[in-house]
Amino acid sequence: MTPVPTSTSTSTPAVPTRSERLDELPFTSKHRRLLAGSGIGWALDALDVGLLSFVIAQLMTVWSDQAGQLAWVASAGFAGMAIGAAVGGSLADRLGRKTVFALTLLLYGLATGLSALSWSVGVLLVLRFVVGLGLGSELPVASTLVSEFSPRRIRGRVVVLLEAFWAVGSIAAALVGYLVIPTSDDGWRWALLIGAAPALYAVFVRLKMPESVRFLESRGRHDEAERTVRGFEEAAGVPAPTVSAPTVPAPTVAAEEARVVEKPARASVGRLFGAGMARRTVAIWVVWFMTNFSYYGAFVWLPSLLVAAGFPLVRSFEYVLIITLAQLPGYAASAWLIEKWGRRGTLATFLLGSAVAAVFFGFGAVSGSVAQILVAGMALSFFNLGAWGALYAVTPELYPTPLRGTGAGWAAGVGRIASIAAPLSVPPLIALGGPPTLFVVFGAVFVVGAVAATMLPELRGTRLAE
Repeated sequence: MTPVPTSTSTSTPAVPTRSERLDELPFTSKHRRLLAGSGIGWALDALDVGLLSFVIAQLMTVWSDQAGQLAWVASAGFAGMAIGAAVGGSLADRLGRKTVFALTLLLYGLATGLSALSWSVGVLLVLRFVVGLGLGSELPVASTLVSEFSPRRIRGRVVVLLEAFWAVGSIAAALVGYLVIPTSDDGWRWALLIGAAPALYAVFVRLKMPESVRFLESRGRHDEAERTVRGFEEAAGVPAPTVSAPTVPAPTVAAEEARVVEKPARASVGRLFGAGMARRTVAIWVVWFMTNFSYYGAFVWLPSLLVAAGFPLVRSFEYVLIITLAQLPGYAASAWLIEKWGRRGTLATFLLGSAVAAVFFGFGAVSGSVAQILVAGMALSFFNLGAWGALYAVTPELYPTPLRGTGAGWAAGVGRIASIAAPLSVPPLIALGGPPTLFVVFGAVFVVGAVAATMLPELRGTRLAE
């Protein structure tokens, strides 16, 4: 009998996708440069937003005949941010993260410089709207870019560190407000010229920063994607794979990759409410709305509220500078906790802490107690900005690559609707019951945001959905 030959089967080890290779890398010098490059742009954004509160405080005196219209200046900027966030996020899914990041920096930097030449509230209002278009587009795009390059095990922490650059810009704004604006009636003009720095930084961004590997693959630019991944691997001392990466990412089988039931082929707002995503979209929109309302309602008017409480302009600016310094430890605590407690617990806890601090600050502003104003204000700054860090970390993780920019942009855009209403709500709330009523409302809004945060999925340690 002739023996029947038996076939031996050999199993070929699975080749990791480029995204998986990025996920497992250590944090390298290239990650640091990406974080610093994006972070400086983020700090310049915060400088621009922070300067506005000091500019308004001085213009309340310099343009006293138009003081009643100044609330609209802040809201015009936020209206631009709402539109810019939604449009910029969608453009980032079509044109690329880096390209949109650079263009928006250029747009709002130039508009900020031009706004220094304003001769009336109307002109300033129009230019602040243009500033908002650029600023609103840039923030969700930058967080998406950094999130897509960060190692999986520390992705949340890295994005919180990116958001921590906001504190650097806010402190810089407070310093400019304290040292530059009070020097003359045109101090606000010089401050806005300083805020035009992003126009120059945009050139560096366009030339030096890498494009998202996930975006490149989604557009079929596989050679460019491979070169980018190899650059990060070489920085980590990782040898080139013995088997070349597939030109099309292999299907993912890990359970954590199946978070979204349907993978959309192209970005559209309706897809944000598709199967597996409606609950998270509604929840994150609520958190963004509530966080924006309380943050911008409180901090845009903070110098003016202290002046109204009887403190001199320079002393009010000094207090705001001290309060702003508490943002840095808030971000540090959030960055540590987000990988220990998770995204959901950290975000909800910091929002609840913001609620308590807001109430104490409101009653301190009435009593005139400097100690209570500073302590409660620093607590509000600590918890509120720690919450912002967690919010920016969790948002890009909720959506797959083709929708990530759109999802983050629309969440930010919905939040900016609240930032439009918040500055306008401050004068009537003050008239209704003074600072206590105002800050009790802010506290209640923070609580609603915390409840919505508990409805988000916990994505600590998972891979970004492709």
